[in-house]
Amino acid sequence: MSQLLSHKIAPVPMPASINVVDLVDGYFTAYNSARLRETCHLLSREVLQEGVTVGLSLSGAMTPAGFGVSVLAPLMQHGFIDYIISTGANLYHDMHYGLGLSLYASNPFVDDIKLRQEGRIRIYDIVFDYDVLLETDAFIREILRSAPFQKRMGTAEFHHLLGRYVHEIETQLGVTHRSLLSTAYECGVPVYTSSPGDSSIGMNVAAIALEGSQLMIDPSIDVNETAAIVYGARQSGIPGVEGKSAALILGGGSPKNFLLQTQPQLHEVLGLEERGHDFFVQITDARPDTGGLSGATPNEAVSWGKVDPNELPSTIVCYTDSTIALPIIASYVINQCPGRSLKRLYDRRGELMDNLKRDYEAAKANPQKAANPSDLVGATSAPATYPCGTPIRR
Repeated sequence: MSQLLSHKIAPVPMPASINVVDLVDGYFTAYNSARLRETCHLLSREVLQEGVTVGLSLSGAMTPAGFGVSVLAPLMQHGFIDYIISTGANLYHDMHYGLGLSLYASNPFVDDIKLRQEGRIRIYDIVFDYDVLLETDAFIREILRSAPFQKRMGTAEFHHLLGRYVHEIETQLGVTHRSLLSTAYECGVPVYTSSPGDSSIGMNVAAIALEGSQLMIDPSIDVNETAAIVYGARQSGIPGVEGKSAALILGGGSPKNFLLQTQPQLHEVLGLEERGHDFFVQITDARPDTGGLSGATPNEAVSWGKVDPNELPSTIVCYTDSTIALPIIASYVINQCPGRSLKRLYDRRGELMDNLKRDYEAAKANPQKAANPSDLVGATSAPATYPCGTPIRR
């Protein structure tokens, strides 16, 4: 049958009681509901399998609404998320739950002047006391003054240490449902922040720098470690099975690009042959024609070498609200997929970096073997040069 007629729409009346799998499979028939159905199918049938390394990018105010605890933590515990690139704000606000602080559902039409007078903060329809920020800030500054933080490090190590302390506080308080950073610490999931200064966590790091703290967050470590993770994804650990890399993007912003730039870092900058991510799923409400999805629609990402061109048929962009899509997707895959063994990539960072360094040095010694973008599409091109005429080393 033609791919244009691949799925007959056969509507039936909705029953009074229905589970999420039947809801998605039977009633998400067209438009972005169909894209969400395709996302659930792709993840459950192909992506969340042994041998696939799954990277998640997280932007937008997801964790104040509780999704760090309610959805992302269970996905990590099931082995469905192997590494994360998040805004600092999502990590900061998720810590409120780990510290036993309270946030409340409200509505987006309250009087913000009155809220300010009452010492309350609003995130759209979420409201909490200003003291929640002050108590979280005080906790962060206290632990950042401790000895383990007095050195240069990347954000994965930084967040791992932070998660360890949050985990200890949760244990002391009797918090039964772990927060995002605490769960990542438990599961060995490295958590990166592409803009470490752009959050209240970064603001507190800056504050203790004024006190003479030796903590130095180095973004170059993150760039190389994430590239090493993606490079190492080709090794599945399963005899006879080639590993694959999947990019799961919630929203856009800097985390989106940081996840996708791992591929250009490998072939464009380091000169290592790569073919792009094997799977690409994005949940977004942005538009490509205004620049909101610049470089990040699957077809456009192919031109950057971010996505394997042979895998375009299995790339999906679902234009909807992440707060709607994420719980549905999580419920579907947890229902349909057995849990995967934890890759514990945080513990393997040294090994993965050693492999990347070794092959990078080999590529520098043999530049003629390094990847040329034209090789990815089977074309040929003249040697590239700088404007001054000096050949560019491939």
